[in-house]
Amino acid sequence: MERNLRKERIGVVVSNKMEKSIVVAVSRKVKHPIYGKFINRTTKLMAHDEENSCKIGDTVRISETRPLSKNKTWRLVEIIERAK
Repeated sequence: MERNLRKERIGVVVSNKMEKSIVVAVSRKVKHPIYGKFINRTTKLMAHDEENSCKIGDTVRISETRPLSKNKTWRLVEIIERAK
């Protein structure tokens, strides 16, 4: 699999209490099958943060990678915006 074909997501860091790991909340809009209303759905993904540079509230871009542990299959690409 080529590196540029891997999925990328943008989300907000909700936890950084682990060594070299972060939890990123990625939200998406889903249309309700019957009523047609768009609903916000959130998925929490664990990602690898090599430099421990992320803080809670940072907006980050993560990319899919090979499995790094039982739950980690994403890695940090860049910090888009720092938390206020």
